[in-house]
Amino acid sequence: MTRRLALLCSVAVFLVFSTAAPEAAANKEHQQMMADIRMLQQQNQALQAQLAVLTDLLRTVNTRLEEQSGASRKGFADQKVLVDTLGGDLRVVREKVDETNVRLSSLAQEVEAIRTAPPPVAPAAAPAGGATAGGGEVPPTMPPGAPAAPAGFGMSPSKAFEMARSDYFAANWSLAIQGFESFIKTFPKSDMVDDAQYYIGESHFGATKYRDAVAAYDRVIAAYPASNTLPDTYYKRGVALNALGQIQPARESFEFVIKTYPTSDTATLAKQALDRLSRIGKLE
Repeated sequence: MTRRLALLCSVAVFLVFSTAAPEAAANKEHQQMMADIRMLQQQNQALQAQLAVLTDLLRTVNTRLEEQSGASRKGFADQKVLVDTLGGDLRVVREKVDETNVRLSSLAQEVEAIRTAPPPVAPAAAPAGGATAGGGEVPPTMPPGAPAAPAGFGMSPSKAFEMARSDYFAANWSLAIQGFESFIKTFPKSDMVDDAQYYIGESHFGATKYRDAVAAYDRVIAAYPASNTLPDTYYKRGVALNALGQIQPARESFEFVIKTYPTSDTATLAKQALDRLSRIGKLE
């Protein structure tokens, strides 16, 4: 009986200790997990603090980069404005230099013409018995067969041109043509040679020699493609062709003026000429 009681006690003690051991182990594991959680929470807070610092730093860097980028863009814009301004000034200077060169060329031609002009010849004495009834002297005359000096010989380019143009305005068509042709031969490098050729066409037109006028206008177009007379040249060429009954070439000449020089006053005249041609075509 005593032995059985001792055995029962031993079993009870074993059961007590065997039940308490897992509970103690579970409690220790729970404490360890809580400690790990608190450690992770502390590390997370530290990482969040570092992230906030890095975010502020990144925001500061971006702000500085934007400021530098804006300053660079402004600098490039200022440089572009400066370059554009310098380019415009350079174009103006180049145009003025070109204009000065043209003027110098014209002046050089005038000086050369004056330098090479023959000295004036004193008038010959009046022949015996050449006195007039009023006591005056008979003016000297050119010897028979003596060649006349060409227009513009011994003159400056501007004076020779104006002399030929005065004949044009006086409707002295033949003299005007001779004067302008002489001008072109005497001063081939003048900046007025295209105007002289245009006035040759105008003189033929004024004399109603329309075929010669068309030929002279064609010469302006072929020889002087940069002439400022081209709008008028094409328009008058169309008028002359129309007078010759060449309607389609005349129409093409008017259309060229309208297309190439749309803002010029000559384009308005060309449109009016085309309208007249259209009305005539409808009547026919």
